[in-house]
Amino acid sequence: MLNNDAVNHWNVETDANNIAWLHFDNPGAPANLLSQAAIKELDNIVKGFKNNMPQAVIILSDKKDSFIFGADIKEFTALDNQQQALDFMHKGHALMNRIEALPCPTVCMIHGLCFGGGTELSLACNYIIATDDKKTKIGLPEIKLGIHPGYGGTARSIERCGPIAAMNIMLTGRALTARAAKKIKLIDEMVPLRQLKTAAERYALTAPKRNKLPLLIRLTNHALIRPLIASKMRKTVANKAKPEHYPAPYSLINLWLKYADNKRLMLEKEAEAVAELATTQTARNLVRVFFLQEGLKSQGKQTPFDVQHVHVIGGGLMGGDIASWCAIQGYSVTVQDQDPARLAQTIKRAQYSFKKKFKRDRRAIRDANDRLMADHRGTGIHRADIIIEAIFEDVAVKRALYESIEPLMKPDAILATNTSSIKLEDLSSCLKNPGRLVGLHFFNPVALMPLVEIIRGDESDEKVVQQALAFGKNIGKLPLAVKSSPGFLVNRILMPYILEAVTMVDEGIPVEVIDTAATDFGMPMGPIELADTVGLDICQSVAKILSEALDMPLPDNLKTLSDKKLGKKTGEGFYKYKNNKPIKDKTANYTNKQEVQNRLVLRLVNEAAACLREGLVEDKDLIDAGVIFGTGFAPFRGGPLEYIRSTGIDKLSQSLATLEAKFGSRFKKDDGWSEIT
Repeated sequence: MLNNDAVNHWNVETDANNIAWLHFDNPGAPANLLSQAAIKELDNIVKGFKNNMPQAVIILSDKKDSFIFGADIKEFTALDNQQQALDFMHKGHALMNRIEALPCPTVCMIHGLCFGGGTELSLACNYIIATDDKKTKIGLPEIKLGIHPGYGGTARSIERCGPIAAMNIMLTGRALTARAAKKIKLIDEMVPLRQLKTAAERYALTAPKRNKLPLLIRLTNHALIRPLIASKMRKTVANKAKPEHYPAPYSLINLWLKYADNKRLMLEKEAEAVAELATTQTARNLVRVFFLQEGLKSQGKQTPFDVQHVHVIGGGLMGGDIASWCAIQGYSVTVQDQDPARLAQTIKRAQYSFKKKFKRDRRAIRDANDRLMADHRGTGIHRADIIIEAIFEDVAVKRALYESIEPLMKPDAILATNTSSIKLEDLSSCLKNPGRLVGLHFFNPVALMPLVEIIRGDESDEKVVQQALAFGKNIGKLPLAVKSSPGFLVNRILMPYILEAVTMVDEGIPVEVIDTAATDFGMPMGPIELADTVGLDICQSVAKILSEALDMPLPDNLKTLSDKKLGKKTGEGFYKYKNNKPIKDKTANYTNKQEVQNRLVLRLVNEAAACLREGLVEDKDLIDAGVIFGTGFAPFRGGPLEYIRSTGIDKLSQSLATLEAKFGSRFKKDDGWSEIT
């Protein structure tokens, strides 16, 4: 056994039944990370059992609401080559294999978050017991970092759950509740927190025999069946991720297909596969995106903001969805609109949102319904801690609204506008207290888009800005503080990209070719389909504001719109729609597809450089974060500024110069490129 000086993360207690309780507690950290130091310490502890074998081993966390958050991702960024990565993986494998080989029963107690390496550690044990608490979430999210489980999680999860269930959680990276984990046999028992220790002790002392998986599930792992299932898995993955962009899911499928008959060999090949993936540019960029996400979360932690009631003005698509999202997050919400019929539709749409979010949890659906109230007359204004305005984009109408509601607001209540492009300075001057106005710009669809821009106007009180950031974080969004300017950050960068696409439509280039050029680059959706989805009237409104402020001429196809051709919502825009899906011409072609892609991408990244020069956000990395989480910009490329850095400033500058010579000054290289390092 180790002496106390050698142990910094683990504490071993042996009880009267000779059960060794291994307590994990990263010193001074809010959550446990399975770092290389923690792995080495635990490995030495397990080695020490050889001379003094306990009756059983139970692994648990001393953190309040988490087991193990995963491996220490910062350590991945220090891996310079494949051999270093392989050595890194082998250390984790050695520990898991040693735990799995112990002759005594091993039990893992899970309460709270258990991800990645933490889940793989639990899979190396004989039994996994988890609490039924809502805070308990179990998953293998490595795919989101450009790798797949690398500490034995592939073979062991398949062994426990069967290939269909196990591959599903690994390929999606989604977190499971304890109930869902129990259903697929990932864990053995689900108990209330007060019974967790007793249940773990019972399993340790009785070592009950684990039942075999049903025959049908075992058959899906048969060598003759695997190729059929693997083929279907590839097709499913291909709908969302191309192998040249995201190799990890395809690597995982091939690993299972080739080596599922031999667990030892599969574990060996798993380590080699992850070592190869971990040093790819995709993995490096996805790890960077993870830290960008954590950076956005930290923006909402500076100032506490206790909101008891939210009032939303505007029961349209955005306003209604903002209201239902706040209700889902546990807030009391009133939603106001001057049209009672529209309010009825708002509440009806919210029912669908609640059912989609909570599925069969009738109590959660009922509670969310109870928290959301239609409020035609605006009686909720006087008790709201934050009022979110989400009416149509008209400066005069918004100002008139603010003047009418300010006398009704609590003195310390925040007034937030969901405007997508109007400068706050054009709105705040009508207020007696202009410092209370901030922008709270959500993206459509609200339930799916993680970003919310917090717009800081010249007169916005800094405390109000910090409270708005906290509110953004508290409703489960990634808040990004942005200086007030036309289009703010995301729309400012996105709009030149969309305008260039529409300009190409004016030139006669097929819409399918334009959209394919974008998706080939890695965008989740092409700019033409995106414009149709957002609504061509919305695009036109934002484009007009940016056109006046930033000299961005409107393409002909956006100058005059038909009420019957506003995009997906009317059934026709640039595309015609059937069953909510665009009808595309698969034969569409164009001679210079690379030029189409260059025109789209370089307009976008050039505008990102302009935003950098103008200092719209406090840190240059926040530009990449905002564009990734606000537009879906290809995460594997790390963001527009990272794309410039990795591709090469000189190379892209030459491409810009070529386009400027052919198409004019809109491709002139912005001075902000000089600040990209």
